[in-house]
Amino acid sequence: MANLKKGSKKLLNAWAFYDWANSVYSLVVTSAVFPLFYGALTVIKDDEGNKLNDTVYFLGYTMNNDALIGYVTAFSFLLISIMSPILSGISDYVGNKASFLKFFCYLGSFSCIGLYWFSLDHLFFGILCYMFGLIGFWGSLVFYNSYLPDIAFPEQQDQISAKGFSLGYIGSVLLLILNLIMIMKFEVFGFESEALPTRISFVLVGLWWMTFSQYTFKHLPKGTHHSKKVTKAVVLNGFNELHKIWLALGDDLTLKRFLRAFFVYSMAVQTIMIAATYFAVEELNWGSQNPTTGLIVSILLIQLVALAGALLTASLSKRFGNIPVLMTIVALWTLICAYAYFVQTPMQFYITAACVGLVMGGIQSLSRSTYSKMLPANTEDSASYFSFYDVAEKIGIVIGMFLYGYVSDVTGSMRGTILFFISFFVIGLVLLSRVKFKSPPNSIPS
Repeated sequence: MANLKKGSKKLLNAWAFYDWANSVYSLVVTSAVFPLFYGALTVIKDDEGNKLNDTVYFLGYTMNNDALIGYVTAFSFLLISIMSPILSGISDYVGNKASFLKFFCYLGSFSCIGLYWFSLDHLFFGILCYMFGLIGFWGSLVFYNSYLPDIAFPEQQDQISAKGFSLGYIGSVLLLILNLIMIMKFEVFGFESEALPTRISFVLVGLWWMTFSQYTFKHLPKGTHHSKKVTKAVVLNGFNELHKIWLALGDDLTLKRFLRAFFVYSMAVQTIMIAATYFAVEELNWGSQNPTTGLIVSILLIQLVALAGALLTASLSKRFGNIPVLMTIVALWTLICAYAYFVQTPMQFYITAACVGLVMGGIQSLSRSTYSKMLPANTEDSASYFSFYDVAEKIGIVIGMFLYGYVSDVTGSMRGTILFFISFFVIGLVLLSRVKFKSPPNSIPS
């Protein structure tokens, strides 16, 4: 089958459709169902909802369950941070990024299916499936995102990127609602409890991901598949590009200061997004209320509010400028963390979730667009600059999740990690205040 022409509607839609396929992982596994399942499996509570025990035995060590998931997540992102530049350099040289995209897609999909057998008796296998699912998701994004300049002209890229995000949101919410109905109305489907439909939801994620990806794989450019020898220089090319960007930052004080601030506050943001549900499962007293229903509803609430927050942030940035709005959002994150430290009841958590949703979408979208605006004019290394940005973000997750796991293990509670998050936001706010960004607020013509 001949490759579709660059910029064609069918090709653009096929690319965006991968968001529909893979976003179910980030919502169902990362944010919603798996944290609930993991908490129910590893946390023992009394009849009144008070936590009695939350330790697990893994590889000869007894540790806090949050520490285990924190360390594994940190290790996974460390691997991704190391692999991404290497694999990107190889795929660009050999011309087979489609093969890499498929490999990571299938690695993530089958790992999600493997979570069906996650249990304390087979904890090592379950943790491996969790780790490979995470690597599969983020690894595939490296190659998926790199296709954008190949399939779309510059004037098309913003629109088709937004379309992919929208498709991902709709698809993931649809599957999450289906899983919620199946779990909460388990008797209607002939299940004896919510345990089996919860496990089945992981299988559905894997099947959804690999099945809907086929449309993307069918139409994306297949590449030239050069029969070239992969040398040491090719392997190290990605790191060389990152090093070039690091050296270039030395001459750009504004961009360097922004990246420092971004690294610090993003460390807290990304860790909170990954760990929030684990916190709610363990630290809240749900009493007679079913935590599964409450938490999944709160996650849906976050998704809805996040869209509104992103749109509101974009509007405010046009009026007041990027840096002032970012500083306001970071200050709000600090206040939210301070409030979350004292959260005890489900209602208090819902309030926190709504506030997090409002600032979550805004800080992610505005940080990326601010960075884009700060890049040197007419730069030919935009891909390398964004690779540097992505690696910085992932290294931040490594540090954040490691601290989350360490503090949880030492203190036996996740609340202590919130104090670290507050300090990160305060430091990030101070660093942002030193960024002198001269771009006028209304520079984009209406």
